[in-house]
Amino acid sequence: MPDRLPMDTLPAFAALNDLARRPLDLTAPGALNPARIKAMVCQGAGFTLHYAAQRVDDTVLDRLQELADQSGAVDQFLAMQQGAIANRIDGQESENRQVLHTATRDLFTEPPREPKATAQARGELDRLATFLADLDSGRLTAPNGETFTDLVNIGIGGSDLGPRAVYLALQAFRRPDRQIHFIANVDPDDAAAVLAPLDLSRTLVNVVSKSGSTLETLTNEELARTAFLSAGLDPRQHFLAVTGEHSPMDNPDHYLRAFHMFDYIGGRYSTTSMVGGVMLGFALGMESFLDILKGAHAMDRAAETRALRHNPALLLALLGIWNRNFLDCDTVAILPYSQALHRFTAHLQQCDMESNGKSITRQGAAVGYHTGPIVWGEAGTNGQHAFYQLIHQGTTTVPVEFIGFRQCQYGRDRQVQATFSQEKLVANLLAQSLALAIGQAHANPNKRFPGNRPNTLILADRLTPESMGALLALYENKVALQGFVWNINSFDQEGVQLGKLLATRLLDHFAGQRNDPAYNGQASDPLGWALLETTGLLAK
Repeated sequence: MPDRLPMDTLPAFAALNDLARRPLDLTAPGALNPARIKAMVCQGAGFTLHYAAQRVDDTVLDRLQELADQSGAVDQFLAMQQGAIANRIDGQESENRQVLHTATRDLFTEPPREPKATAQARGELDRLATFLADLDSGRLTAPNGETFTDLVNIGIGGSDLGPRAVYLALQAFRRPDRQIHFIANVDPDDAAAVLAPLDLSRTLVNVVSKSGSTLETLTNEELARTAFLSAGLDPRQHFLAVTGEHSPMDNPDHYLRAFHMFDYIGGRYSTTSMVGGVMLGFALGMESFLDILKGAHAMDRAAETRALRHNPALLLALLGIWNRNFLDCDTVAILPYSQALHRFTAHLQQCDMESNGKSITRQGAAVGYHTGPIVWGEAGTNGQHAFYQLIHQGTTTVPVEFIGFRQCQYGRDRQVQATFSQEKLVANLLAQSLALAIGQAHANPNKRFPGNRPNTLILADRLTPESMGALLALYENKVALQGFVWNINSFDQEGVQLGKLLATRLLDHFAGQRNDPAYNGQASDPLGWALLETTGLLAK
């Protein structure tokens, strides 16, 4: 991975700063006209980005193209796909790894970008296909001879958010005889509530941890094993593992089957690996999971295009940088007008904020500009009756990325007051985009809308496994490309480590007090001891 310069040292940065002093006024008469709406369109992998409601013109887009070129964003993306060490901080201790989540779906063109990683992905897919075929044929059944009907997915972070979001998005394609349940939170009530109503004799448990040592996941696994033992069942005949090769969980004595993920795939980028594959294959079938991979692969290929106006992920990334770094917007709302995507923004919060919530460059120096924005959102039209008041008339400008589909998933709709429900959904999406952009002048200040609230429409025909894969990859690639422009490492997550370390210290106090009534950890850890004592959390 070639060395790159901080963004604020690139020539295009100064030019964009200049342009940001007088950005396009979308509320001006004729600013948002039919010609502009038709021209500002970018297509790829079945999606169309309409960005006429962004505060950009051709001059700004040209300078953003220069920023992308000068930062080598697409070159770095290509190098990442080909196996360059992208997860590193020069001169500092770091993970120092390849970043090859795209290899998990680089199966449909030859030659693959990184043959070794793609061969490993093919091997795991073949093992998954065999497992699913054994289930479908009846060669593999529950110990009582019946079929498995349920699967409990135990994982947290990237082992939960992305796979859960995709499963919920594609329930219209789920096999009617199979259902997925999720346990993530270490809160014991989460596990208890999920396990209680299940027929455990016909349930599989999929435990997902790359290291095999994730505290929350191992704790929840033990709760689940206890439930199976209490029901007179052998966990070994029900539990699956998705983990790194040779991890503590890669153990055939404890698991019915084990599938592998590799250290070059970060958790938040792992949905198209076995992390998502085992659960999604069980619920949707192998063909649907392959369709997810096809869609993701198509969007990966689109992200290799250097022309900003023809690369959806690069365009979305650079529009985000324009809003964040030059128009001083601290946040972005991602608002899917599809109830099926109601957990997708939660996944994107991790994918974006854990990746680009960084304050040092890849050379270990402090950045001199803003990096990742705060990501949030909910499904429309529900959000219109909740927080849209603020994004229309509040004092904070919130750029928006709307996601919508021309057709519904199930095909069950009817006319009510002369229009179909899907038409109402799409009409609301388009109306919100226009209203945010152009605003409304009014003599009554309470009815005045300032406009100039930038937004992008991301549209496809229908939410299917293939389009879901493309949408997932669109955002993965957007995040990576932004990181390359900002010259930060989008692939580590040191920010989660300090809290884990301190929690371990506090847990040591709990264990010490429980095992030895005379225990007093004040000398070794006065701060932790004092905190537990003063809050009354340390058992006496």
